[in-house]
Amino acid sequence: MTFIAVLILSPDALLVRLIHCGLWNLLFWRCLLTGGMMTLFLMVRYRQNFLRSFQTMGRAGLLSAVVLTCGSLLFVGSLKETTAANTLIILAATPLFSIFLSRIFLQDRIPLRTWLAISVSFCGILLIFSGSLESGLLLGDLLALGATTMWATNLVILRRAKAVNMIPANVLGNLLVIPLALLLGAQPMALSSEDYTFLLLLGGLVLPIAFTLITLGPRYLTAPEVSLILLTETILGPTWVWLALGELPKTPTIFAGVLIVSTLMIHTLLTLKEQRLHAYLSAQGL
Repeated sequence: MTFIAVLILSPDALLVRLIHCGLWNLLFWRCLLTGGMMTLFLMVRYRQNFLRSFQTMGRAGLLSAVVLTCGSLLFVGSLKETTAANTLIILAATPLFSIFLSRIFLQDRIPLRTWLAISVSFCGILLIFSGSLESGLLLGDLLALGATTMWATNLVILRRAKAVNMIPANVLGNLLVIPLALLLGAQPMALSSEDYTFLLLLGGLVLPIAFTLITLGPRYLTAPEVSLILLTETILGPTWVWLALGELPKTPTIFAGVLIVSTLMIHTLLTLKEQRLHAYLSAQGL
């Protein structure tokens, strides 16, 4: 389920690249369509308890919605200001950022291997920044770093409120972008037919289906297994952009990508191995 979600989500960056309307028009339709489709899903799923699903998400849900709103703004802005490879490779470090934030806000203990992985990933991000200084892509990279921080913050919120259904928060996070986009100059009806087609594909199918599956998949997998599968998007996303638009990552980005993805993969596999060992020892009563 999670792998199918990643496959569906992987053309996200390409579709954003293919849409030539302004940033606020893109955000308006992207979030309206995604939020609308997920609202329909909730109405079918909860029926008479639809409104109650929003009420029960509480303060944690509202905070998650605000964080997701900020993350959407930063993510789309990054794709407009830098290469898809830069954005997706920086975003790949989200799980490690979330662990670092959980240490600050939840006082979680961080093992040495995680500190090493965070340090190596941070060096990789600095390598991307160094390559962007000459090409004028630094703003987009900084926006991607901001989006990474927002997604990581949301993971901490989700962990803090495990018992809360956060799909309504995801819906609200998308819908909050709409008035903001209109306030900042969106003109939703002033788009080309080609843009409408790509937006309908992106917001009407790709994002709602992928986000719903990603929300459901972790019920049957451990967090490291989910993180390992999600790394696939870091490779597939830039590949689709390269095949369709010929956008080749710069050399520092390629080195940083290999460094960050390999570090995350090794860290995830070690964590998964440790969890399975603990589960085995617990089953043996040791």
